[in-house]
Amino acid sequence: MSAATTRSRTARTPAPDRLCAEAVDLARAAAEEAAAPGAVGEHVSLVSEGDRVVTHYFECEDPGYRGWRWAVTVARASRAKKVTLDETVLLPGSDALLAPEWVPWSERLRPGDMGPGDLLPTEAEDPRLEPGYTGEDEPPPNSVLAGMSDEIADLVDVEDAELTTRPAEVNRGAIASVAEELGARRARVLSRYGLRLAADRWDEAFGPRTPMAQAAPASCVTCAFLLPMAGSLRQAFGVCANEFAPADGRVVSLAYGCGGHSEAAVMPKTPQPAPHAMDTMRVDTYSLRPDDSGSVPALPDGPTEDLGHS
Repeated sequence: MSAATTRSRTARTPAPDRLCAEAVDLARAAAEEAAAPGAVGEHVSLVSEGDRVVTHYFECEDPGYRGWRWAVTVARASRAKKVTLDETVLLPGSDALLAPEWVPWSERLRPGDMGPGDLLPTEAEDPRLEPGYTGEDEPPPNSVLAGMSDEIADLVDVEDAELTTRPAEVNRGAIASVAEELGARRARVLSRYGLRLAADRWDEAFGPRTPMAQAAPASCVTCAFLLPMAGSLRQAFGVCANEFAPADGRVVSLAYGCGGHSEAAVMPKTPQPAPHAMDTMRVDTYSLRPDDSGSVPALPDGPTEDLGHS
């Protein structure tokens, strides 16, 4: 093996300095000073960090840091025989128990985590929400359809009147076939009593008297996640479509509410400090002698009068 090869390997991985490698007691004392009593275990190994720089590793006996090691780095100056302490730190080993990677709260939140009084902010560009009214379906002001809206309404009224005035000669079989095609063929429907019982159950579970609704910033009637119902109960109930809300997929009262309201949770702005009422950076100059322009003339003192005092 050539001398150049030996020199290059020595430069990459220098041999541990003898005095630094023997300073185990100094490294242990430093680790015990930084750790809790009884947390420093046996000496595990040492690693050469450079010329006259060695790191000693000790086992960590703390139950909360399984697999961690105390790393104490010692060094020695050139031509010096005294070893000094450089750094003491607790480092994880290959089988150390580590905390999981940090996850943002928006990705960490799961359905059912929200409780009374909690707020779930919604982003301005939330893909689950869109403007409730854009005006795209309306014809332009100068369009022909815009001027015909009143005429079309009149024609619809006339057609409805003609249909209602015709004699009722309708085949029940035809009605049943059409109803079956539309998916509305039912022998019976829910009575008012059945509707009232269902409304009482839904209002008790997700109504305005629940703790969640009492602590909510707004009600469901103004929430974008509310899906309206069909039928007579749509005036009082709807279906929640917020996956993080406690009532996701449930029938809720319009007076119900939670912290997942689409418009209630607004991120607060950073408070700005008020400007100083007094300018402390300005330097005011004052004359050391009285100014001639003042109201009191600067005259020398005259002879004092005898006022009878000693």
